[in-house]
Amino acid sequence: MCPWNQPRFTVPAARLAALAILIFAPLALTGCTSMPARGQVRPPDPEIIHDTSSLHVPAPAAAPPAGSAGMHLYSTGTDGLLLRLELIRKAQRSLDLQYYIFHGDESGRLITEALLAAAQRGVRIRILVDDGESRVGDEQVFALAGSPRVAIRVFNPWRYRGHSIVLRGAEFLVSKRRLDHRMHDKLLIADDSIALIGGRNIGDQYFQVDPDSQYADDDLAVTGATTHALSAVFEEFWTSEAAVPVEAILPARQRDARALEALAQRHTVPERAVSADATFSDKLAAGQPLADLLSGAAPLVWASADLAYDPPEKGSPQGSAVSGLMFAPVAHALRDTSTQFTMVTPYLIPTPEELRLLQQLSGGGRRVRILTTSLEACTDPPAQAGYMHFRVPLLKAGIDLYELRRQPERSRGTGQSAHLLRQGNFGLHAKLLIFDEQALYVGSMNFDARSRRINTEIGLIVHSPELAGQAHRRFEAMIQPSNAFHVTLADNASGSSTSLRWSTQTGEGPVEYTREPARSFWQRLTVKTLTLLPIDDEL
Repeated sequence: MCPWNQPRFTVPAARLAALAILIFAPLALTGCTSMPARGQVRPPDPEIIHDTSSLHVPAPAAAPPAGSAGMHLYSTGTDGLLLRLELIRKAQRSLDLQYYIFHGDESGRLITEALLAAAQRGVRIRILVDDGESRVGDEQVFALAGSPRVAIRVFNPWRYRGHSIVLRGAEFLVSKRRLDHRMHDKLLIADDSIALIGGRNIGDQYFQVDPDSQYADDDLAVTGATTHALSAVFEEFWTSEAAVPVEAILPARQRDARALEALAQRHTVPERAVSADATFSDKLAAGQPLADLLSGAAPLVWASADLAYDPPEKGSPQGSAVSGLMFAPVAHALRDTSTQFTMVTPYLIPTPEELRLLQQLSGGGRRVRILTTSLEACTDPPAQAGYMHFRVPLLKAGIDLYELRRQPERSRGTGQSAHLLRQGNFGLHAKLLIFDEQALYVGSMNFDARSRRINTEIGLIVHSPELAGQAHRRFEAMIQPSNAFHVTLADNASGSSTSLRWSTQTGEGPVEYTREPARSFWQRLTVKTLTLLPIDDEL
């Protein structure tokens, strides 16, 4: 059966655990519908003790336009890990981290150890993590709470703190309205001077160093006035009612001096990272790629950027069920395209409004092309099942549809070395929208109902032909026949065909499939069965 490395917990696991409600309902019903520690007095944040120095990116020779941001796009997975390690090591005043996932694998442990070193030299650190997809070992980051320089909060936490899928599923079923509300944002801000925003969580898969599973994704490094706006977003989430101090939900032993001491004695060797990138150790020693950014050797692109984000109350019982993220700045940019719209999204389950918008774009003479996940590369079976409902309507509207293969044959555009592509499962996690090759959206938002209605999301619409061109060239490399399936409707004289074809290319030449490529019979059967469930609004 297919090894689904990172299912989105809130839908599949909860449904698989449906029977648990019969056993554990009495336990689950004892108050778990409300958030833990609601209204509790919060400990004050650590003070910023270094007010005179901070990270500094050199200004361009010519003064940039007022209100513009300096930006650099990073699509290589190991660069995303190196950037975070170096920003943490170089920070002088403060570090704010906001992540949907913070795994306790090699990458997460390296970042946690770097954060402790920063705290020991006096940097104020605040960490806000979601609680939707935590797994065994992820709690290692909570040892940092033993430092007086670190504050940690958990967004909308489960009451049950263990990792039994049955018990978590039981609580979710009873408290679905509250626990369905997740913070999907990904943000790191160093010294209120440089920020990283994009689709990457903290974990080996997202930095493309896990030999069993890698995700193509992007980071946008940002400096200038936009960084201050991103800091304001972090502050809004940090002070929201849903951000519960870790002290209120974890036993003291998991965050006391002994846990911190054990963390201080730990030294993680980056074996996976070095295996994935032979230059990793040299780059780490040289402080790259951040050193080039700070020296000006890697020039920034200066342009205006519009911030699009959801408030922390979105999707919560107390907040609005629908946010303006998609149908405000992003939808406005979509409607303003004049020649072409290009999208990269791992999950393609549009709402009715989003589907109509894509159909109108294509029907209005604009070229619409989409790259998403193939069945054989899928790591989220319910999401893949939801996507399968929309292929025929999108194709009949004249939209070009591509699905990324599980093991691309060429590394260009993938963000990782060729040898790692031949291992495990290569998946898609990037969220990019390209408008006429003049503007680019980078952020956490998938093109699905969950991003539209339930999760909080954040991103930037960057008005830069240069950055849009970079993303467009990556898209072109990823959709090559050696890397992706081109999905089309089968020939039909009446134009009513609903049968699909998948065209690609192997070492033996062009290949066409009339049966959807999959890793196994069981994978195909499972996803096909899931298409019968009415779960699209949760995906």
